[in-house]
Amino acid sequence: ILLCKGLFLCENCGFLQTEEPYWLEEVYKNPINISDTGYLQRNLYLSQIITIILYLFFGKNKKYIDYAGGYGVFVRLMRDIGFDFYWHDKYTKNIFARGFVYNNEMQPIEAITTFESFEHFVNPLEEIENMLKISKNIIFTTELLPQPIPPPEEWWYYGLDHGQHISFYSKKTLVFLAKHFCLNYYYLGKLHILTKKNIIKYIKYILKLKKFGLYRLICKNMKSKTWDDFLKISKKHENII
Repeated sequence: ILLCKGLFLCENCGFLQTEEPYWLEEVYKNPINISDTGYLQRNLYLSQIITIILYLFFGKNKKYIDYAGGYGVFVRLMRDIGFDFYWHDKYTKNIFARGFVYNNEMQPIEAITTFESFEHFVNPLEEIENMLKISKNIIFTTELLPQPIPPPEEWWYYGLDHGQHISFYSKKTLVFLAKHFCLNYYYLGKLHILTKKNIIKYIKYILKLKKFGLYRLICKNMKSKTWDDFLKISKKHENII
């Protein structure tokens, strides 16, 4: 149904989307929009939370992808911690994760992370299906629609200043998506997980242990890839020369 000018709501699943986004070519000339002042802070915070989740529920020695990985900051942070992470992005220049770009030969991939990307999807079902071909575990962030749904001028997440946000989800939407793809859905505040795994329901309480040193304890049991990555990249460079 037409909720207001330019916004359409699916009552069955609580999904809200803009009209056909004819403006995307223009707004993606600069993929990371200038108003995203929380870019680095978000990556630092998420690297700690995701470290706990991956270590406890997915495995410290598996391969992972950061989908729509932006400049590659998150991939570099996770490799510095010790996880075997790779970068994938259709639009943004890879600055910090050069040399660690995902390709189809890297299977199996245990899980995909993708942060602040779901709201950019023109066709969410198609995008999620593409991700599930790589891994059946997706960990992501997106702001849930407030209830009642606010008009455009009353919610910052519509992103009217940059025009890149075109799809918006309620918890009902994400439950619907989980059922559609035969997955489990776990809601952890701003963090969401779609997975084949049956993760314990008190995971949200485990994450609270971060403030008591769980993240630092896990890092002590990981081997950072920073130096090994340097040696790998340096060797490649020498071979090219």
